[in-house]
Amino acid sequence: MPILHNSTLPTFLLTGIPGLEWAHTWISIPFCCLYLTALSGNTLILFIVLTEPSLHEPMYYFLSMLSTTDIGLCISTLVTVLGIFWVNAREISFNACLSQMFFIHLFTFMESSVLLAMAFDRFVAISNPLRYATILTHTRIAQIGLAVITRGTVILTPLVLLLKHLSFCHSHVLHHSYCFHPDVMKLSCSDTKINSVFGLTAIISTAGVDSVFILLSYVLIIRSVLNIASPEERKKVFSTCISHITAVAIFYIPLISLSFVHRFGKHAPSYVPTLIANVYLLIPPVMNPIIYSIKTKPIQKAMFKLLCFKGTHL
Repeated sequence: MPILHNSTLPTFLLTGIPGLEWAHTWISIPFCCLYLTALSGNTLILFIVLTEPSLHEPMYYFLSMLSTTDIGLCISTLVTVLGIFWVNAREISFNACLSQMFFIHLFTFMESSVLLAMAFDRFVAISNPLRYATILTHTRIAQIGLAVITRGTVILTPLVLLLKHLSFCHSHVLHHSYCFHPDVMKLSCSDTKINSVFGLTAIISTAGVDSVFILLSYVLIIRSVLNIASPEERKKVFSTCISHITAVAIFYIPLISLSFVHRFGKHAPSYVPTLIANVYLLIPPVMNPIIYSIKTKPIQKAMFKLLCFKGTHL
């Protein structure tokens, strides 16, 4: 088979749900509902945080960052996923594939960083409440937001640029409905050791490091909570962390599941990795607004206030 060097850029073929191509139109219905729920829910959270003065606090600024990354993650995959299900639009150019890959991984890394920032926010609020406002000032929150974007961009840029130097001579069929770094790398007939090392380093230095520090934050939070004498007060303080713990779980569990399937699921049906990959990118954006709407009373009150305001103007 002829080798396609980087001077002749390949066109890749994305994959829907293997073995269920006949049902793509029907499968698109729940996917459309999930995308609609994720985009509308996160946009609503953003709008409420920005327009409700009582929510102009560090915790809700970080929540708005989380909603922004979730919106970006949805938009990054929406066109190719629904394009495959609706019109079987599987082709994607090399540069378009690299661009999509960059933004998917960027928003994923940013979400991990924001979850870490939210863990730090809960730690400061519980362990040092009197200095909470002076530690997490508006300037510091803006600096954290800038650091989240810069960190992801700096880590991902060499990862994506290295792919431009690879040659492709194998099948150009990708195994997902979007461009995923390990997926593209596997199609190359060049030596990809450097790419693999950079990819592993990127994962360890983002999600890996973040998960360790999130765990450490909760160890310190639990220690602070146990020092509170009143059981009722303990329960009240720890309840402020439930939404964040759930958000961390729905981000990391699909991520770990996808890694296990790619590594150990060689005998699993071909549609299983694809479904888990789509769940991995869709479930957090869908669930985060629901979790914070149900578990956070100030968000509930702001939503109720907005609905009442809309109702009086109809």
